[in-house]
Amino acid sequence: MNHLESRARGGHVPAGRKVLVADLDGTLLGGDQESRLQLLRALGRHPEITVVFATGRGLHSVRALLRQDPLLPAPRWIVADVGASVIDATDMSHSTALERPLRRGWPGHATVREALRGFPQLAHQDVVQEGRSSFLLAPEGLTGALTAAVEKLGCSWSYSEGRYFDVLPPQAGKGPAVRQLIDKHRWPLSGLLVAGDSLNDLSLFHLRTHGVIVGNAEAALTERAPEGPLIHRSHLHGAAAILRTLRHLGWVGPPSPVVIGYHRAPARWREGRWEQPSSPNGIMPTLTSILGSTSRDGGLRAVWAAAVTGEGPDPWPVPFPDRLPMALLPLPASRWAGYFHRACKETLWPALMSHPHLIRHDPSHWADYEHVNAAFADHISAHAAQDATVWLHDYNLWLVPGLLKRARPDLTIGLFHHTPFPPPEVFRTLPVAGQLCASLARLDWAGFHTAAFADHFQQLLKGSTAVPRTGVHPLGIDRTAVTALARSRSPHVTAEDGLSVLSVERLDYAKAPVHKIRALTTLLDRRPELRGRLTLRLVCPPPEPGIRAYETTRIELEQAIATLNVRWGTGEWQPVEYTPRSLPFEEVMDHYLAAHVFWVTSLADGMNLTVQEYLTAHAASGRAGVLVLSRHAGIAQQFGNAALLTDPHDPEDLVEVLHTALTMAPSHRMANSARLTHLLDTAPPVDWARAVIAAIGGKPGPPSAMPW
Repeated sequence: MNHLESRARGGHVPAGRKVLVADLDGTLLGGDQESRLQLLRALGRHPEITVVFATGRGLHSVRALLRQDPLLPAPRWIVADVGASVIDATDMSHSTALERPLRRGWPGHATVREALRGFPQLAHQDVVQEGRSSFLLAPEGLTGALTAAVEKLGCSWSYSEGRYFDVLPPQAGKGPAVRQLIDKHRWPLSGLLVAGDSLNDLSLFHLRTHGVIVGNAEAALTERAPEGPLIHRSHLHGAAAILRTLRHLGWVGPPSPVVIGYHRAPARWREGRWEQPSSPNGIMPTLTSILGSTSRDGGLRAVWAAAVTGEGPDPWPVPFPDRLPMALLPLPASRWAGYFHRACKETLWPALMSHPHLIRHDPSHWADYEHVNAAFADHISAHAAQDATVWLHDYNLWLVPGLLKRARPDLTIGLFHHTPFPPPEVFRTLPVAGQLCASLARLDWAGFHTAAFADHFQQLLKGSTAVPRTGVHPLGIDRTAVTALARSRSPHVTAEDGLSVLSVERLDYAKAPVHKIRALTTLLDRRPELRGRLTLRLVCPPPEPGIRAYETTRIELEQAIATLNVRWGTGEWQPVEYTPRSLPFEEVMDHYLAAHVFWVTSLADGMNLTVQEYLTAHAASGRAGVLVLSRHAGIAQQFGNAALLTDPHDPEDLVEVLHTALTMAPSHRMANSARLTHLLDTAPPVDWARAVIAAIGGKPGPPSAMPW
C-alpha cells in the first residue's frame, strides 16, 4: 500500500454517508493502470468515502495484496471469504459480533471436505480457509448430486467465473455481510455504491443500493442482476467503471488547478454545526472569500485542503457553509496533539518568535509532525490536477514542499508565511533545521509580509542548489466591512476624564502581555494622577485546549493583573479589565471605538491585522485615537516614523511611549490616526490572494506587492 495513502485513510475514519463496496479481482484490481491510479487519487480527494472490500479472498491474501499493490485504496472494512468473514481494517481483526450470524450452522472445513470426498471433479484450493471451503470446479462438474450433498450438510454454495466453487455457511454471502455493516453503522442505502464482476457478487446487487457491474464482468452476473435505475451496466472495465459511476453520482469531482493547503478548516465543528470566525479579517476569512468569489464569477477554480480532528460530524461530511470547495483530511485527536500542540507550538514556534531558549524538541512529537505533513502531501497530490498550482500556508506544513515535489514534480508550489521568519542564526538552532531547509528549498516561491522576513529566508537558503523566488505581499483587511460595522455601532461612552487603553491579542508570550502589566504598574506608581482614570482593557483569548507552551505566560499574566488590581483598584475602578475569551467581532468593534489608545507590544509579529481594524474603525467614526505600536510588528515597516513606536524589550520605553500617547491632545490624536490610516495601502484580501496565486505561478497579478 502507498504509505502516504495509508496514512491519509488509515486509522480512525468516521463512518460516512458515502460507502464504496467493491470486489477486488476484476473490479478494483481490474482495468488499466492509469484508470486505477485515477480512482486511487479520486478516493484520496474524498476521505469521507468509506471503502469496503467484498472479496472471495481470505484475509491473508488481502493483506499480501495491500503490501504489494500501491494502486489499491486502503479499506476501512474487509468482507472476505465470500462473505463469511468481516474484518476491521484499522487493526486487521475479525469482528466476531458481525461474523457470528454469518457463520451460524457452519459444520467446519474438515467436515465439508470429508463429506465431499466422493466428488473427484472437485480440486481443493490450497489457500487459508476461514468459514468456508473453496474448490476449483469445471462447469460440467457442477451436478445436482454435488449441490444436493452441500445442501444436506446444511450449507449454501457459490459458483463463479466458471471455475470457483465455494461451500459456505447457510447465511453467508457478500450481500448479507455488507448488510451487517449497514445495520451496525446505520449507513443509508442511498449513500452506498456496490461494484462487482462475478456471480459471487450477485447478492450485493440485491441490497437495493447504487450498483455498477463492470464491463469485464462474467455474462451470468449481467444477466441475473436486478434491472432498474440503481444498477448501471458499464462498458468500462474495472476501476474505470467505478470512477465513472462515482462521478455520475456526484460523489467525486475532477482534480483542481489550484489547491490551497492550510492546516485548519475555515470553520470548527461544535455542538452539531460548523462555526465560522466572527471577524471578516484574517487568513481563513480571506481564503474563504476568494473561494466564494471565484466560484461565482467563473474565474479561478480552487479547493481548500485542511485537517479536521476528533470524531467530527456524523454523518460525514456535513456540508460547509456557502458550499465551500473543501477537502478535509481526518486526523485522530492524539495525532493532532503531537503535531500541533507539541511539535508546532513547542519546537517551531519559539524559533519563529526568536525565542530559541524556549525550544522543546521531542522525537516522538516530531514524528507526528512528519506523519501529518506526509498525509497532507499525499492529500494535496490527490486533489491537484496536472501542472496545478499549490499554495501552502505557514510553518505547520514546512515538510510538504519536499515530499510533494518529489512525488509530483509537475506542480508549482508556493508557501506564504503569516508569521515572522527568524534570522538564519535563530532558525539553525532548531534540531531539525537541516531537514526543514531541504524541504523549503524545493519551493518554487515563498511569500512574506515584509522585506526583512523575505531577506531572512533568502539568507537561510543561500548556497542551496536552488533558492525559491520570493515576494512581499502584506495582507490587508476588509476595510469596507469594518467601516460599515463601525458606523453602525454606538460605542460605550468613557467618563469625561477617563482614559481607555485597549489590547486585543491571543494569549502568547510573543505578544508580551506580562510586559504590558509591568509597564502599567510602573506608570501608575509614577503618575498618581492617572489612578482612577486609566483602564487597560485586555482582550486575550487562550489557545485551544492542550497547548502547554503558553501556560507559564498565562499564570504570570493572571498573577500580575491580580497584584496590580489589588494594589490600586477600588470598588468603582480597576486598572485592568481582563477578558480571557474570544469576543464576537461586534463587541471587539465597540472596544475599538471606545479606546483612546490601542497598544501593541509584540516581541515578534506578522502583519497584526488588529492595528488596521482599529485605525479603520476610528477613521469611519471620526473619533480620535492613537496607536502605540511595537517596532517588531510587521505593519510597523509600513508606517515608518509616522507611528508612535515602542520597543517591548525596553521596559522604560514601554512606560514612556504609553505616557506620551495618553497625554497627547485630542487634535494630535486625530491627526496621528488620520496620517496612519492614509498609509494603509495594503490590498483588499481578495486582491491580495489573487496576486499571491499569480506570483506563485510567476505571472503578473493585481498590484499587492509593496516595495518596502
